[in-house]
Amino acid sequence: MGSGRPRQPTIPAAIEAWCLRWLGAEPSDVLFQVGHLSQVIGLRLPDLGAVVVKVRPPSERLVACVIVQRHLWAAGFPCPEPLAGPAPLGPLSATAETLVEGGSQLPWTDDSPRLFAQSLALLVSLAPPVALLPTLSPSLPWVGWDHDQQGTWPEPDDVKANLNAQVGPAWLEDAGSRVRYRLLRPSSLPVVVGHADWESQNVRWVNTRLHVVHDWDSVVGEREATIAGAASAVFSATGAPNTSASVEQSEAFLKAYAETRGQPWTSEERELAWAAGLWVRVFNAKKATVRPGGETPSPSRLRLEAEVSERLRRAGA
Repeated sequence: MGSGRPRQPTIPAAIEAWCLRWLGAEPSDVLFQVGHLSQVIGLRLPDLGAVVVKVRPPSERLVACVIVQRHLWAAGFPCPEPLAGPAPLGPLSATAETLVEGGSQLPWTDDSPRLFAQSLALLVSLAPPVALLPTLSPSLPWVGWDHDQQGTWPEPDDVKANLNAQVGPAWLEDAGSRVRYRLLRPSSLPVVVGHADWESQNVRWVNTRLHVVHDWDSVVGEREATIAGAASAVFSATGAPNTSASVEQSEAFLKAYAETRGQPWTSEERELAWAAGLWVRVFNAKKATVRPGGETPSPSRLRLEAEVSERLRRAGA
C-alpha cells in the first residue's frame, strides 16, 4: 500500500547536466514544471536556492532578451536576475534565472490602466538602447506585422497552421489587412526596447506596488507607440477568456503612458498605438479560428467584432 505522499518528480538527466555545467551545481528538488511556448522548470539548487530553467527552441534573439533582462535587473527594475544562458540543451536552448515568488495579479480598479502604463513606461525608460544589442529579429508573431511571408498573417507561435489558408471571417481578414498596411507605412520614429506581452498574467503586484515582471523572451525593439499600443489592448488579460481591454480601457492606458513619459502622443504615434493594439487582437482572433471549435465565435471575438470599426478609425486604417 502506498504512503499517500505525492511522488517527487524526477529531474531529467539532461537538466541535471545543464545545471552542473552552467550553474555549478546539480538540482536537488523539482519545485514545479509548466509549459506553453516553453518548458519552465522550477528547481532548488545547493547554495543558489530556487531557480527557474526555461527550455525552448534556439533563437538568435534570445541573447538580446537576456542582455535586456540583466540590464533592467541591474537598474533595479523588478524582474528575475538572469543566471545563465542561453546555452544549448540538446537541440534546444536553455536559460536560468532566480525564482521570484510572491505577489499576485492586480485586482481590477479604475486605477489599473495607470499602474500598468506607468510600469511599462518605466521599463522602456530604463532599457538599453537597441543599437547596443544583437538582433531582436524576427518579430514575435503577435507583434509581427513586418513578417516576410505571403499573405496578411505570420506563422503563428503556438499552433501549426497556415493562417492565410484559413478563409474568413471577412471582417477579420479586412481588419488584419488594413491595420497591417497602416503599421508598415514608412516612419521616422526611433526604435526603442520594450516588452511585447504586457498582460496581467505576466505581472505580479504587492498591493499596488509592482513586484515582478515575467516572460522576458517577449523583449522587442519597436517604436515606443507600438509597444505602448500593443500593451494597451491586452494589459488587462488575466489568462481567463474575454479579459482583453475595452476601447475605453485602452484609451485610459495610452493617456496614462503619455503622461508618465512627459510627452503627448503625436497624431502619428496615436494612430500607430491603436494600430498595434488592434493587430495583437486580430492576430489572436485569427489564431482562434484554426483551433478546435474555432468556427463558432467566442465572446471575445464577438466583442472584438463590435469594437473593430472604432479601433480601425483611431488607427487611421
